[in-house]
Amino acid sequence: METNRANNLIELEDKFGAHNYHPLPVVLTKGEGVFVWDVDGKKYFDFLSAYSAVNQGHCHPRITKALIDQAKTLALTSRAFYNDCLGEYEKYVTNLFGFDKVLPMNTGAEAVETAIKLCRKWAYEKKGIAENQAVIVVCDGNFHGRTTTIISFSTDPDSNKNFGPYAPGFLAIPYDDIPALEKALKLPNVVGFLVEPIQGEAGVYTPSDDFISKARLLCTENGALFIADEVQTGIGRTGSLLAVCGNCNCEQNCERQKNTYNRPDILILGKALSGGVYPVSAVLADDEIMLVIKPGQHGSTFGGNPIAAKVAIAALEAVNDENLIQNARKLGAFFRSEMNRIISKSDLVLKVRGKGLLNAIVVNDSETGKTAWNLCLALKENGLLAKPTHGNIIRFAPPLIITKEQITECIQIIEKTINSFKK
Repeated sequence: METNRANNLIELEDKFGAHNYHPLPVVLTKGEGVFVWDVDGKKYFDFLSAYSAVNQGHCHPRITKALIDQAKTLALTSRAFYNDCLGEYEKYVTNLFGFDKVLPMNTGAEAVETAIKLCRKWAYEKKGIAENQAVIVVCDGNFHGRTTTIISFSTDPDSNKNFGPYAPGFLAIPYDDIPALEKALKLPNVVGFLVEPIQGEAGVYTPSDDFISKARLLCTENGALFIADEVQTGIGRTGSLLAVCGNCNCEQNCERQKNTYNRPDILILGKALSGGVYPVSAVLADDEIMLVIKPGQHGSTFGGNPIAAKVAIAALEAVNDENLIQNARKLGAFFRSEMNRIISKSDLVLKVRGKGLLNAIVVNDSETGKTAWNLCLALKENGLLAKPTHGNIIRFAPPLIITKEQITECIQIIEKTINSFKK
């Protein structure tokens, strides 16, 4: 039950803030590791991780120390001058992911916009496409952000209705449909394919095992850029450093070697790139693509600032040093196995899907969608926070630092809630 203090804080947001979100009625005041606390002191397991931004856990001491230490020294220079942090970060991140160059930005949507601009400019200056004619293939059900360009190719009415006129230059095909992609890539002026390896906002829609590898091959065969949006799926979330790595053995660092995985031509990162403590995003590509951008043609006042550089290195080091990739892979398989056991004994949930620790359950309510919301309210009362997406789907994505004991306790909470829930 929400107290007067919590209700007052909710009313403040409702009165003075835009109504562009519909939060679960819980007011949080503290986070540590896999836990968050509300203003009344109640403790919860966080099973959303700020949409996978907090992969390393809330207030990770190594990451917060990097933030605080750099904030005390130098926070922002703009890119009008060099700073003593950016070059080290650029070297670290390009070596880690195996690309020649990185273009630093702040938010995931900014990074997607950057990738679109890169692809188009490459098409005109390297591929010889007539100016203003480039077409980028996207997928139905995509979620790449909320800028006016990005929502122009969204197929979600909530994202784009009454925000037109829409930007041209995009062609949507069904997700996980290789024949449709093959046909689209042969059309005139098609220069790239922008895709999420797993569609998170669409309900953790996990494609066929060979979808990404076949898409990568088709792009190569047709001279189109393969653009992977790993803002939500990257940085260990799916049990590999990148979701496009598939089931590769990350202990062998194969993701660092060119041509040894489904390597995109343009890679988009964000969210967990900072561990959730600061807005940091990045676009990575090789020189042939990245160097079409010249001084004055693209940038950001905050992109590549000293705090972001230090925080990103600390966040990426934490993923590696704490074996979070391997933990996500192992505990994700355990979680889905246990969900399938629960589902087999209940008619409330139809199925579980996902990869690593990015998972979702599909609730048996395709009409109203209220069941999933009410189920999340019941989970909240039992000490676990999750949020519905697309009506009848509940996403489960805890921080990757979660232990076997903790996830077992969370499974018990979910099972108890499902078994006691009445529609």
